[in-house]
Amino acid sequence: MQPIQQVFPLLSEPKKIFITTHHKPDGDAIGSMLGLAHYLSLKGHDVYAASPGDIPDFLMWMPGVNNLLNYEFAKQPVLDAIKDADLIFGLDFNHFGRTKHLEQALQEATQPKVLIDHHLDPADVWDYGVSIPEKSSTAEMVYDFINLAGDNELINIDIAECIYTGALTDTGSFRFPVTTGDTHAMVADLMKKGLKHSKIHEYVYDSWSIRRMQLVGYVLLEKMEIFPEYKAGLITLSKKDLKLFDISSGDTEGLVNYPLSIAGIRFATMITERGDEVKMSFRSKGDFDVRTFANKYFNGGGHFNASGGRSTESFTDTVTRFKEILSDIHPR
Repeated sequence: MQPIQQVFPLLSEPKKIFITTHHKPDGDAIGSMLGLAHYLSLKGHDVYAASPGDIPDFLMWMPGVNNLLNYEFAKQPVLDAIKDADLIFGLDFNHFGRTKHLEQALQEATQPKVLIDHHLDPADVWDYGVSIPEKSSTAEMVYDFINLAGDNELINIDIAECIYTGALTDTGSFRFPVTTGDTHAMVADLMKKGLKHSKIHEYVYDSWSIRRMQLVGYVLLEKMEIFPEYKAGLITLSKKDLKLFDISSGDTEGLVNYPLSIAGIRFATMITERGDEVKMSFRSKGDFDVRTFANKYFNGGGHFNASGGRSTESFTDTVTRFKEILSDIHPR
């Protein structure tokens, strides 16, 4: 993979550009993708940005979100955009499998592929790119990319709102250890350009439906277990639970973090039964490495304090297995 700045000559004249991100996109995935799309459009490129799946409701206010292609809603326009592109950008994922539905199309595409990501161990499938796990978010890396191109003055309110949303959500409102001085310097610059940060916080965190608020109450009362001896908390959501509250994309966002608000809890897990999949989210505080844990036990990966995994066992068997291996966990 050649350094990201080597792609700038390819962008010196108008191109058809395809941008995508991982399946089940979060705020950083959508924010970084839209931020880059706005920037490249300002540079004169013909940009098509696509999500492999549904976009969470709490992100539907974002500038340009209505122009995003959605593979699960309309497959052919996405496949056509990949085929017609001169250049393909992958944001917030490091191997094609993370896109799920788009994996085969991306593997077969022969155009140059560019990575902007902050996960460890990028696959050897990218022609150009940058992967910095120490960065707070892919959105911050899009900001860095724009600055590296010497185009800071092109950052308008639309770009600023998209970048800020990605950083805000991926840092837990700037409280996670990955938040650095550079992150805050970026926010200061965006605010000088006119960003209204409190408005975005309201859109993201203060616009819940009654159903989602009721879900949180149900989860905390009925579906959360605490294991003080292991400094661990567990939330389990079955298909029945999801159906009970008519869960839509994004409604479970952030639930895994709640056990970490309990004194002494350093490790939180959420196990969710979705369709024919059992998905797992892991979060930690301090020096407990959930990336290694996810990789060792549940075919997963991610970041040191935030990771994910999946199980091929049934929902019930996965929950049982997780509890059996808690003795191997020693969060500090």
